[in-house]
Amino acid sequence: MNDDSLLRYSRHILLPQIGMEGQIKLANSHVLLIGAGGLASPAALYLASSGVGKVTICDDDSVDLTNLQRQIVHATESIGLPKVLSAKKTLEAINPEIEIFPVAARASGSLLLDLAEKADIVIDASDNFRTRHEVNRVCVELKKPLVSGAAIRFDGQISVFDARDDASPCYNCLFPADAVDEELRCALMGVFAPLVGVVGSILAQEALKILVGFGKTLSGRLLLLDAESMEWREIALKKDPGCPVCAGSVSVII
Repeated sequence: MNDDSLLRYSRHILLPQIGMEGQIKLANSHVLLIGAGGLASPAALYLASSGVGKVTICDDDSVDLTNLQRQIVHATESIGLPKVLSAKKTLEAINPEIEIFPVAARASGSLLLDLAEKADIVIDASDNFRTRHEVNRVCVELKKPLVSGAAIRFDGQISVFDARDDASPCYNCLFPADAVDEELRCALMGVFAPLVGVVGSILAQEALKILVGFGKTLSGRLLLLDAESMEWREIALKKDPGCPVCAGSVSVII
């Protein structure tokens, strides 16, 4: 770590929970970020500024004017560009020491499996149940820790599903894939801009804690935020012994 790096990360290094050793761990880490939208924006910004050495961002969308109300990793001049390229430009301007790998494609099938296998941790900042369930299945298969968040209207939620721990529930334990769920999207329901900032920042926080190895994560806990009343709730999660994803054998469909 050179003098510039010591200065850049000095406020982390001062923390005994991180220190020089922890900062080096971050520099040697690789995070897969699913999505480049509202939740992914603050998560990506903090991963980059914190010095995570490699960040792969997977998203198949392009920047639209309607995104700019909350997707703070993008700028007006980026309208029309693939979101992953817009994000890469922003993040490299914040921290040229790290590597950003943009993947302008939907996180699915063999691509998702390959990307997750190369990463130390996966952050799911997607906006649909199909992707969330597929990401969850892959993380269980590969035993990769998964940090997951969602935000709609004024409601946010965050949890950690750590497949390295046999007692940890997975996303399917909480939201079974075969349950009848209404697909909620920002384009239809709206979302309060600062809410995605709060949730996305916590996604980065939990990922950094796991990568360095300190503190208590949200594994086995679901954190809920009602931003309108500014009330937090926490729900304890347990592994579903009948879960078809994490309780028995898992096969990833490619």
